[in-house]
Amino acid sequence: MSSSDIFIGETIGTAILIVLGGGVCAAVTLKASKARNAGWLAIAFGWGFAVMTAVYVSGPLSGAHLNPAVTVALAIKDGGWANVPTYLGGQLLGAMIGATLVWLAYYGQFQAHLTDKEIVGGPGAQATSAKAVEAQEQGAGPVLGVFSTGPEIRNVVQNLATEIIGTVVLILAVLTQGLNDNGNGLGTLGGLITALVVVAVGLSLGGPTGYAINPARDLGPRIVHALLPLPNKGGSDWSYAWIPVVGPLIGGAIGAGIYNLAFA
Repeated sequence: MSSSDIFIGETIGTAILIVLGGGVCAAVTLKASKARNAGWLAIAFGWGFAVMTAVYVSGPLSGAHLNPAVTVALAIKDGGWANVPTYLGGQLLGAMIGATLVWLAYYGQFQAHLTDKEIVGGPGAQATSAKAVEAQEQGAGPVLGVFSTGPEIRNVVQNLATEIIGTVVLILAVLTQGLNDNGNGLGTLGGLITALVVVAVGLSLGGPTGYAINPARDLGPRIVHALLPLPNKGGSDWSYAWIPVVGPLIGGAIGAGIYNLAFA
């Protein structure tokens, strides 16, 4: 694979991952969405299908890493670091593009949601959401969850451990079941396996932190949230932002280490 193929494949694939994954979060969260309050099952399966679609689209170009944790794990497994910056650059750019497309697709819903006093509070609010107010006090605006993850209980050790554990599960599944014959990306069957693992992680381990398990998936959209002209959007919760970046990278390294010790 050439550097240009890798960069283009990861950009397109990660954009698709985020526009579908972030899209299901928007659908479930925002007022005036037909899917509002569809629940955690919808989010978990939505992200799983997003992974599957992104893998099938980008796999022929880049091997469909779509996740810095996967890229780092493969580099540790094989010792090949030359293309890592290209993968990471494409993934971050793609995540930002995907988040921007979510905003465009749900533009009216974002406007309606963020001008509703029951959501954002303020003078004249009839029934202010305690959850929204609490989130804003902690630096996370009421729609940040459409873009990035956040913990239900803020505990650095627990939040970091949750992200590490979830990512280790993902990486072991990718390395043992998901790689193509060349071992450098996800093949056709691997895309389906990985999608189902993402659903499993979301259902089983997503409750505490929202399961980023992917630094680009969290950081790119968080940057977009900070830049977008959303009314009453609140903060982007930068004090928490390092956890869904560092946790998955540590998890990726641990997963690759376990694979090399037990399976290689």
